[in-house]
Amino acid sequence: MTDSFSPDLLYSEVEEDLRASVRDLLTKRCPPSSLIATYDGGGAPAVWPELARDLGLAGLTVPEERGGAGASAAVAGVVQEEMGRAAAPTPFLTSSVVATTVLLAASADDLLTRVAAGESTAALVVPFSTSPYGELPTVALADGRPTGIVRSVVGVEGADILLVPGEDGGVYAVAAADAVVGVVPSLDMTRPVADVTLSGGAGERILEDGGAAVRSALVAGAALLASEQAGVARWCLEATVGYLLQRRQFGRVVGGFQAIKHRLADLYAAVESGSAAARYAAVALAELGPDDPETEIATAVAASYCGDLAVFAAEEAVQLHGGIGMTWEHPAHLYLKRAKADQIGLGTPGAYRAVLAGLVDLPA
Repeated sequence: MTDSFSPDLLYSEVEEDLRASVRDLLTKRCPPSSLIATYDGGGAPAVWPELARDLGLAGLTVPEERGGAGASAAVAGVVQEEMGRAAAPTPFLTSSVVATTVLLAASADDLLTRVAAGESTAALVVPFSTSPYGELPTVALADGRPTGIVRSVVGVEGADILLVPGEDGGVYAVAAADAVVGVVPSLDMTRPVADVTLSGGAGERILEDGGAAVRSALVAGAALLASEQAGVARWCLEATVGYLLQRRQFGRVVGGFQAIKHRLADLYAAVESGSAAARYAAVALAELGPDDPETEIATAVAASYCGDLAVFAAEEAVQLHGGIGMTWEHPAHLYLKRAKADQIGLGTPGAYRAVLAGLVDLPA
């Protein structure tokens, strides 16, 4: 553990400027009405090309000398907060964070350059529930080619490059055209889940011993998924407070009732705590890297807290909106679905609490 680690958790002016740009674009291109239409059979809004190329988010954390923007994971955390706040259907987490972390450790600069430029999208082919601390799922090899089915993978719909952990410990880059991606019904349709069938298509082995790189990518993903969950919770808090300051009942503003104020105070305190935990994890990831014990502890704290926080905030939003919160037209259900899906993403809160106990030597 890094005893002298005392980071500055305040957001910089550059981070706030980027936040404003991302929020403005998502507000214009990704309104709740377009997300609700996704559940009614319409396609998700195509917001990623603008985010990837115009704002440079595709290669945000890729060093400048390798074709990216050279930003830190803390900056990526700010972006992920906004993705959660908008329940945005983008592959930023799966491609620009998780898959990019694997590519940065590999000898595949051509693939990394394409992903960083927004020309291609990559995805790590493991189930979305895969924890950095569990057994890493791998795919069988037939004559050196990945063969098999991997279920419940996110980020593969629309991806061009599939990064497949093989049973020999290597990581293989497989063209999406050489695999069958079957989208399956899921709770959160703004982040589609798919089963990937690999039938022995040619794959380039980009890492000989990829276990450590994949684990680092999953730690980075878990740390920044907490930022997304904090963003979901923040939207739920702000939307609920805004509604209760306008809704009147018995001649009074509903937000003025004492019982409601107590619930909002509890929700506010929880959201602030979750935001601080997520920010600390993102800053630790940026300054110490995914393999440092302090980063692992910070990630476990954030993942265990923010996973439950997002669900709690979304449930409170639905309930405190009253009847309108139960309707299809109101966006509250979008955030509840994203929160519930994220709660099992990259490991459950309960699993991270068990990991945390081991990291800080708590007795059973």
